[in-house]
Amino acid sequence: MGRGARGAGPTSRLLPLLLLLRLARGAAGETGADGLDVCATCHEHATCQQREGKSICICNYGFVGNGRTQCIDKNECQFGATVVCGNHTSCHNTPGGFYCICLEGYRATNNNKTFIPNDGTFCTDIDECEVSGLCRHGGRCVNTPGSFECYCMDGYLPRNGSEPFYPTTDATSCTEILTKINDVSVFNDTCVRWQMNSERRNSKTVYVISIKGQRLDPIESVHEETVKLTTDSRTPEVCLALYPGTNYTMHISIAPPRHSVPAVIGFQTAEDDILEDDGTFNISIFNETCLKLNRHSRKIGSEHMYQFTVLGQRWYLDNFSHATSFNFTTRERVPVVCLNLYPTTDYTVNVSLLRSPKPHSVQITIATPPTVKQTISNISGFNETCLRWNIIKAVDMEEMYLFHIWGQRWYQKEFVWEMTFNISTSSQDPEVCLELHPGTNYNISLRALSSELPVVVSLTTQITEPPLPEVEFFTVHGGPLPPLRLRKAREKNGPISSYQVLVLPLALQSAFSCDSEGASSFFSNTSDADGYVAAELLAKDVPDDAMEIPIGDRLYYGQYYNAPLKTGKDYCIILRITSEWNKVRRHSCAVWAQVKGKIIFRLRMLFFFLLCSLKFTLMRSVFKIVTGDQNPIHTTLSKKLYS
Repeated sequence: MGRGARGAGPTSRLLPLLLLLRLARGAAGETGADGLDVCATCHEHATCQQREGKSICICNYGFVGNGRTQCIDKNECQFGATVVCGNHTSCHNTPGGFYCICLEGYRATNNNKTFIPNDGTFCTDIDECEVSGLCRHGGRCVNTPGSFECYCMDGYLPRNGSEPFYPTTDATSCTEILTKINDVSVFNDTCVRWQMNSERRNSKTVYVISIKGQRLDPIESVHEETVKLTTDSRTPEVCLALYPGTNYTMHISIAPPRHSVPAVIGFQTAEDDILEDDGTFNISIFNETCLKLNRHSRKIGSEHMYQFTVLGQRWYLDNFSHATSFNFTTRERVPVVCLNLYPTTDYTVNVSLLRSPKPHSVQITIATPPTVKQTISNISGFNETCLRWNIIKAVDMEEMYLFHIWGQRWYQKEFVWEMTFNISTSSQDPEVCLELHPGTNYNISLRALSSELPVVVSLTTQITEPPLPEVEFFTVHGGPLPPLRLRKAREKNGPISSYQVLVLPLALQSAFSCDSEGASSFFSNTSDADGYVAAELLAKDVPDDAMEIPIGDRLYYGQYYNAPLKTGKDYCIILRITSEWNKVRRHSCAVWAQVKGKIIFRLRMLFFFLLCSLKFTLMRSVFKIVTGDQNPIHTTLSKKLYS
């Protein structure tokens, strides 16, 4: 017996194991028709899930297929990097996913090299110019989208290439203009000229001329002065107010930021034989409004009085004048007087020497340039087409303003409008209203002629009513209604957005407002009483040539049903054009047709009534002839037939 138990031992031990294995499979998932565990058959890129009490295999995120035999990677980048990752990116597919990389010159806003744009990350431009010295010595950096450009600073020129240049790929470098001043010579005793050797062409150069004079006269032994000269001449020259009989040393150089090798020259002015004051002097102009008076006398220390008479006028203003006069007393031999002059004005200055045995006068003209300061402030628009501003100027002084106006329309590319005009006023707070087209974006440049700097302001005019629809009016009395011939309207007052065909009861025509937004569809509860919209077409769907719309063709135009007109009713059919821009809507309407059905219906009823009456009379006459019967019953029957 013991041997029997040992002989059955292995089999008895296998049966519980097989039973446990089957129970484990049942707990892990259902079996298929072939007896296999469904979850055990899932693809390596799939997950087993329970749906409605059944086990199914579903491909993981980023894979597509049946979950059991096939789970193929989904290429998220197939729609293009711009769609998937955004602008300035490249898209890279991975098994079950993807990632994005910013193009060169851009960086991700999350500061990572790669990103997935599900958290709002995008690529933004890198400002390479934040790195100092990127364009090398003498270069300046200009940032561009995704890159940068290098240019040479003032006082430098590109070498071994042109501008713009890129230091990583180009050999271009920026070097200084070292200007050479050659062949300095003196003429007319107090005038100097020289030659300029520079690679710059047609550019103005500012020269600094420093003079130092030494003479034996103990009263006024030293003369030091610095003069600036601006010119584009290749052979500049300047005449100076120098003392006679004086040894001078002159240094000529170019003002920063440009550089030059200074030129030095020494010379002596001629002796002046005039021992006494003869009352003569000459005048030179510097710094635009300053005068230097140079007396022809060696007598030092005597006091002199000059009388200045100043008269200014502006060529562009008839009523403008600036007049002033004053006396100036000095002991200096070469006094300097700076005048308070208005910009953009032509002045005549008369200077007379008073209290002199030999009176002498000199007259010069000064044309002041426009000021480099902005004189217009607080410019603003009002009433859509009007401007007001403040002007910095003397009280009650007339000023002329130059307007340059550009107008464009985004919806009408061929529309370009430009106008230039000027106005004059003495107001400190001028206002002007402009004649502008509706539905237009304007840029307006305004400049006071006394200033070099204009101000630019933008104005946008609102749209107005579009042109009236071009339709031929019809009146129809019960007959067929011809198709509505719709012509495209010109966008002269604003962009056309839509065209509507409105059907109203004829009695409501006089009370209809074109701006009314209350018209509804045919299927509304009030369509018979208040009218309805039979058709609506967007402007982009209307061809350039005319199109026809049959009224009552039972089709939909837009969201509106074009219902047949009811027999026996009077209608008014209106074509409405709508213009919409900047949240403003404007309409224009025209009556296209009047349909008068009630009159025809009444005529038909009258005709039917007369026909019935005639028929009844004929029947009664025939009845009398045949029977000769005057029975009241027959009379009653005849009345019933008649009714």
